Amino acid sequence: MNSNGASSSATDGVRDSNPPKRNSKRPKYSKFTQQELPACKPILTPAIVITTFALIGIIFIPIGLASLSASERVVEIVDRYDLDCIPEQLRNDQLAFIQSSQTNKTCTRSVIVPRYMKSPVFIYYELDNFYQNHRRYVKSRSDKQLRSKASEQDTSTCAPESISSDGSPIVPCGLIAWSLFNDTYSFSFNNEVLMVNKKNIAWGSDKSHKFGRDVYPKNFQSGQLIGGATLNASIPLSEQEDLIVWMRTAALPTFRKLYGRIEEDLQPNQKITVVIENNYNTYSFGGKKKLVLSTTSWIGGKNDFLGVAYLTVGGLCLFLALVFILLYLFKPRTMGDPSYLSWNRNAAGYAD
Repeated sequence: MNSNGASSSATDGVRDSNPPKRNSKRPKYSKFTQQELPACKPILTPAIVITTFALIGIIFIPIGLASLSASERVVEIVDRYDLDCIPEQLRNDQLAFIQSSQTNKTCTRSVIVPRYMKSPVFIYYELDNFYQNHRRYVKSRSDKQLRSKASEQDTSTCAPESISSDGSPIVPCGLIAWSLFNDTYSFSFNNEVLMVNKKNIAWGSDKSHKFGRDVYPKNFQSGQLIGGATLNASIPLSEQEDLIVWMRTAALPTFRKLYGRIEEDLQPNQKITVVIENNYNTYSFGGKKKLVLSTTSWIGGKNDFLGVAYLTVGGLCLFLALVFILLYLFKPRTMGDPSYLSWNRNAAGYAD
């Protein structure tokens, strides 16, 4: 009895001397978690600051000048035609003109080449006040349906252009495809046609991975309300490059999209005749339409912003470098002793 009691007391004593461990939230020690890895801790002396600003200015200013020069060499012709391509007597009711199937939408324009334009000359259409980035518009498409014939029925995200009146799926479905741009352009000079090459105007990755070779248009633009261009039902979507270009939605309400290329040099003062089929309805939302002919340079199309940005930053840095030089010369400050910095001291608190 006593031996059992003693044994029990001894066991209780052992239990009391080993209390249960608590879960600790302390992370496992490492130099990474404790931020003790070797690091570069520069001391921003006047010499370093002035040198840095001066180097940025010296590098950025030539880049800005080169960018502006390249942009200046780009030749660009911009012709707004949405108003001029409506007959005088119908300009008070633009919506009735564009929606009527009885009105003649053919419009002939002339543009003068201001400078020599080396081929290829890129043809763009530009739309203004068209919000392709609207949330409901951007979501109104089915990427699965565009990629594979097996997903033809996948139209759940395409409302209101998802199915036809008889319940069959629309291919391609959605508002983006439904509103496909359908103005057309043809060009001539001295009664000789300038051929427009519409091959390879879309991204190769889009043609290969986003639009299937076994997917063909079906029930497209078959409803009562026609949004834009029609598609050839015998050509797979991967080869319908106008559609592929249009389906890559723009981020801003004013945008350009590639229509084609003229593979001939255009000479200065050449008068190009353009025949336009003015079909696309921008009048209902106060939009504008422009035809753009442009060459390119190593920075792309005509765009002064990049050069101006480089020049602005470079000039500002040179100005700050000059200001700091003057301050350092006329109002110098005594530098502290870097040996007192924490990372230059040993564990005992003394300088090494």
